[in-house]
Amino acid sequence: MAQKIRAEADVLRTVPAPGEQALLPKEGEKNVLITSALPYCNNVPHLGTGSLHANFATNTPSCIRDTYKWFDIGFDHFGRTSTPLHTEISQEIFLNLGRNGYLERQDKDQVYCEGCPKFLADRYVEGTCPHCGFEDARGDQCDGCAKTLDAVELINPRCLVDPTHKVTTKTSSHMYLKLNAIQPKTEEWIKKSWKEGKWSPNAVINADGEIIDSRMKGGLQPTPLTRDLKWGVPVPIEGEDVNGMAGKVLWTQFDAPIGYPSITANYLPEWKQWWFNPEHVNLYQFMGKDNVYFHTVYWPSVQLADGRNWTKLHHLSTTEYLNYEGGKFSKSKNRGVFGPAAKDTGIPASVWRYYLLSTRPETADAMFSWPDCIAANNNILLNNFGNFVNRALKFVSSQYDSVIPDSQDPAGPYSPNDPIDSEFITTINNLLKDYIDAMEAVKLRLGLQTIMLISAQGNNYLQSSGLNKALMNDNPVRCAQVISRAINLIYVLSVLISPYMPATADAILKQLNAPERIVPEVFSNDILTGHTIGTPEHLFKKIDEGMAEVWRAKFGGEETKAAPAEAAGTPTPDPLKATPGSKKKAAAAAKKASAAPAYTGPKSEEALALEAKITEQGNLVRSLKAEPKTPELDGKIKEAVGTLKTLKSELDEEFKKLAAAASAAPVN
Repeated sequence: MAQKIRAEADVLRTVPAPGEQALLPKEGEKNVLITSALPYCNNVPHLGTGSLHANFATNTPSCIRDTYKWFDIGFDHFGRTSTPLHTEISQEIFLNLGRNGYLERQDKDQVYCEGCPKFLADRYVEGTCPHCGFEDARGDQCDGCAKTLDAVELINPRCLVDPTHKVTTKTSSHMYLKLNAIQPKTEEWIKKSWKEGKWSPNAVINADGEIIDSRMKGGLQPTPLTRDLKWGVPVPIEGEDVNGMAGKVLWTQFDAPIGYPSITANYLPEWKQWWFNPEHVNLYQFMGKDNVYFHTVYWPSVQLADGRNWTKLHHLSTTEYLNYEGGKFSKSKNRGVFGPAAKDTGIPASVWRYYLLSTRPETADAMFSWPDCIAANNNILLNNFGNFVNRALKFVSSQYDSVIPDSQDPAGPYSPNDPIDSEFITTINNLLKDYIDAMEAVKLRLGLQTIMLISAQGNNYLQSSGLNKALMNDNPVRCAQVISRAINLIYVLSVLISPYMPATADAILKQLNAPERIVPEVFSNDILTGHTIGTPEHLFKKIDEGMAEVWRAKFGGEETKAAPAEAAGTPTPDPLKATPGSKKKAAAAAKKASAAPAYTGPKSEEALALEAKITEQGNLVRSLKAEPKTPELDGKIKEAVGTLKTLKSELDEEFKKLAAAASAAPVN
């Protein structure tokens, strides 16, 4: 098929496939090093584990590798922290801490299991948190209050190897990092990096630049770096073993973040060009809120005490928690969607990615909801984004034999002073700027919302321009101009959506018969007259709303009973084909449909904005209802529900306006 694409440097890009090409920073260019928290989940991850961001080096166990691959997360290298290079780098850092005077020996009690019998690693001991009373606090951190712990602080500690074993303490000698001595440098660095990197709100430093972490305000204390375990990185000893460290290992809490540079080192011989190059490399780190202390205080303190010119955190992007249907994900109760189960639902990976990123808990905890997930597919991806792409491509296929007609537009940027489409072109240019600004500020949810606003503009453009056979016959030049500009907007959408939904981006490019492109600063004529497109296909399919109850039953754990289909041993219906649910539900739905036909056409910016507000408000209502009941909480719930009803009423009115406008428009 003939390709006629503008080939200037501001259009096309070359993206190496994962593992195909090792990238190194380039002097004079913006070089970004991205990490996500190294996954140490003990089985398969749930939908709230980690984040959908690809980084080029990560520590991923094989048990979840297939799940990540299905989610369209590509990797150049699968690494782990049990390599000779990791040992070498970890030991070098430890020795530097000692040489620089930041280590001291302390004799303290350690958790010991008499039944095993051995000192217990943190992951093998749990107990009650001394700070908040959470009963399942881990040996190094409490998931209830996010405070770091020493395992000996746990109340009623229990051995996870065998809870019947007696857990006690024994005195042992270990090396401690003097965080108290390095704290002034750490505080100075935090304030500087927070300002320059524009960190997201977090529990260490607030929006006013004031350090609020209780550990830092109370004064950091020396923290242990070694453990009495058989597995791990051996403690390096220079000369005589005056501190009695022979046979001990480095604590996982210490060497875990060293996995970032060590895994890079296993992938790239030139790894130091990334990790010892702060003048030319900016480090962006993504993590959940429970990992903030380790990445903003602990690990930077180690880097500072090491004394070398490390590439340290530039921008911090943290998320709150993703909860499940009014409660929390729970492996023990089998509550929530875990690993391969996401694939088993039949919902495509691209839809999962869209929904999870559109509800990314950037400023507050978010709530996973099956009805919201289905609505995101049906109302936004299918009716807005997919409708625009499919309608325009099908028109080219059916009316122009798949060849882009002569729009008489010159190649390059469209003029914002265009005699007919000046408002449309200016709006797209403004939205492109909004998208770029959002992505530069790592406001991922806002970036995705902006994409949907752009596709809504495309739908409205086709509608207001009256694209149909009549226009083609009466004004062929204008018709060619409209469809050409629409196709070029789809080309723009292909790159905007790529970080969020790469498989969708690939499908669009295949249908356009076009190569990958860069994110443009302005809307341009890049797919030119005479270009032949591929075969149009639907990007998304409708998900039956009745599947919400099926999935609630299947993934509700102990709190729900099996759905009828599950109880009978029959397979889960295909959500993209089946129509589950009782006749009563079907009758109710039919009655609702006959009373007020739903608007299914292109949505305005106002409608999309209202839908986004309704989703956020719905999450707020569900999270409030999940809290322990109090009179004060009842008032908050009532107020939040009232706001939600108001937003829904406003959306209904907007849809009525759109439906009225659509009925008055020319019919294709």
